[in-house]
Amino acid sequence: MSNQERHPDEVVCAEGASVPGVEVIGPREVPLGGPRAMLVRRTLPSRERSLIGAWCFVDHYGPDLVSDSGGMVVAAHPHTGLATVSWLFTGEIEHRDSAGNVAMVRPGEVNLMTAGHGISHSEVSTPETTTLHGAQLWVALPADARDVAPGFEHYAPPPRTGPGWTARVFLGSLLGDASPVRTHTELLGAELLLEAGAEIVVDVAEGFEHGVLLDQGAIQVDGTGLAAGELGYLAPGCATITLAAQRDSRLLLLGGPPFGESIIMWWNFVGRSHEEIVEFRERWQEQITRDGEVVDSGLEVGGGRFGQVPGQPLPPIPAPPMPNARLRERR
Repeated sequence: MSNQERHPDEVVCAEGASVPGVEVIGPREVPLGGPRAMLVRRTLPSRERSLIGAWCFVDHYGPDLVSDSGGMVVAAHPHTGLATVSWLFTGEIEHRDSAGNVAMVRPGEVNLMTAGHGISHSEVSTPETTTLHGAQLWVALPADARDVAPGFEHYAPPPRTGPGWTARVFLGSLLGDASPVRTHTELLGAELLLEAGAEIVVDVAEGFEHGVLLDQGAIQVDGTGLAAGELGYLAPGCATITLAAQRDSRLLLLGGPPFGESIIMWWNFVGRSHEEIVEFRERWQEQITRDGEVVDSGLEVGGGRFGQVPGQPLPPIPAPPMPNARLRERR
């Protein structure tokens, strides 16, 4: 998904201080697009925390009626230095990218797109979709992998069940299951459904920090309550996480070892300096603009830094103007 804010904030991401217990991060609503803007609830990055492992961006949306919101119509846009992770609860979205991948995003199936050196892609909900509900997640790539060739993986994790719970592990390993999806840092990503009154003690990696995003319902995370839309953060050092549901609940459990690098996020780019972000933006604008109008770049699939999305008639999204202030370099 593109960050379609007209004036995206500069975000300097770095490890936050560890806090005891569960730190609760509330969402903020962000409109994407124009007058019929699709609203998302963003919990990462936030003022309290900008990274959980390599997870650097968490948008949570829906359930939205397509008849009201217009659905998801995100034309071609660029990414660098990150991987996108798409996870749906309801609906269907067509993904197309400049590496030639065409795939559907469906509930219970993960799409991981590694941007690396550069990629462009589009996301459009299908005509049959009446309700959209899901999460769009970004993962920062470490220094030794942020310039890799773009890639794409799709995986439908089988459900694992226990007393009052169902889990699907789409990245990493949990509850005796492991995802085959390859990542450039250690990651955990799983969906858990809990019936009202159910409790599960989950064994987790002690070296990971974890985030629990509650989609719906009401749960206790190690005794701390989470309401729908909130993100609970747990610092490294936990060997188990106890999840107890007061109502039927659905959540995403994310995790990874502390990233150990500072990054700058602006619009759809992850870089390390002001100069890099400026260059990424200029390379994209060179591909799509002529005399100030958005046009077909004329590039072949994979051409230029970001390439062209084949079979996508929507004009690509131009980059917003750079802010007046210099983006702060990593410290």
